[in-house]
Amino acid sequence: MFFRVIAFILGYGLVYIAIFSAIRTFIVPRGARDAVTHLIFVLMSFVFNWPLRRASHARRESILAYYAPVTLLTLPIYWLACVLLGYSGIYWAMGATNWSAAVTDSRTSLLNLGSDVGSIPGGPVFAFSETVFSLLLAAILVSYLPTLYSAFSQREQAVTGLETRAGSPPSPTAMLKRYHLIQGIDKISEVWEQWQPWFEMVEESHTALLPLAFYRSPQPNRSWVTAAGAVLDAASLASSTLDRPRDPHAELCIRAGYLCLRRIAAQFKIPFSEDPASTDPISVSRADFDAVYDTLHEVGVPLKPDRDRAWRDFSGWRVNYDAVLVGLAVLTVAPPGYWSSDRAPYRRPVFMTAERAARNAAAAAMNGRTVPPYTTTGKVVGVG
Repeated sequence: MFFRVIAFILGYGLVYIAIFSAIRTFIVPRGARDAVTHLIFVLMSFVFNWPLRRASHARRESILAYYAPVTLLTLPIYWLACVLLGYSGIYWAMGATNWSAAVTDSRTSLLNLGSDVGSIPGGPVFAFSETVFSLLLAAILVSYLPTLYSAFSQREQAVTGLETRAGSPPSPTAMLKRYHLIQGIDKISEVWEQWQPWFEMVEESHTALLPLAFYRSPQPNRSWVTAAGAVLDAASLASSTLDRPRDPHAELCIRAGYLCLRRIAAQFKIPFSEDPASTDPISVSRADFDAVYDTLHEVGVPLKPDRDRAWRDFSGWRVNYDAVLVGLAVLTVAPPGYWSSDRAPYRRPVFMTAERAARNAAAAAMNGRTVPPYTTTGKVVGVG
């Protein structure tokens, strides 16, 4: 009798875990990280990344494009397995002759209304609830796929359009040069007006549907993370370095951008400072900034003559999103990107999760460093 009570409790727990996991993953509008979904994504990341440790960029991108969709389709299999085992325990606890019979009753009830479990006390009720729950779990995924892909499509429209302005992979330097040479630098404000609502949309969709963060762009050199970084860096350069009147649209775009990246990063426990000082270190060095300044000066972009002041102002803007940008680039295994994914190496120790690597990269950025190569122990040189 004691073991049957334990079986009932454990079975009920498995059913509860499956249903609650589905609700938290797809239905709860506020960002709610589910432990089960997180575990599945971590395990699948090892499956996908293990054979790609020494693969070329093209091969890595072609394989990782399947990571998020395949993992998402794995979730209902896990949920239905939990329901199957959970109700098997319940049927055995309620009087099934043996465990094999309980599993058979659960299997026939999983997707079949009217299964014959009349010999078990309360069997018809349990069988009906099992069928309803199993169909509900499958329906949740199917019904939310259009929502997920609609948000993905909206995100990628702007990312695709950015290639025209900033190249591929996107570069803030290329964007500023092209506007200066083709349209005139004064026309660049249209970018901030377009990307501020983009950041707001991405924040809402990617905190409510966390798997979206891992969906890769259709083209291998594109990424929503590197695109966001290019726009934010271009806005920071425009606000700090270009010799033109103050542009409130650029500053609002930067604020929308770092709030977006911070709230997504918080879901993955990537560290960042809530209120950084303008003098805090960043992963972009003064030499990196000087190289961009010289490049823009060579093509005639109007720049502020006080280079030291421009660097301080740029650093003051960049510090708001530096750590989370680098961390998200590592987390999503973003393709090469200027001042984003190039701040940390792709390869990491075999048993280090992407989240831990992202936290290491963000911590290094907060200390003004890029992530150096990992040691054989899995630790990062110079990062505590």
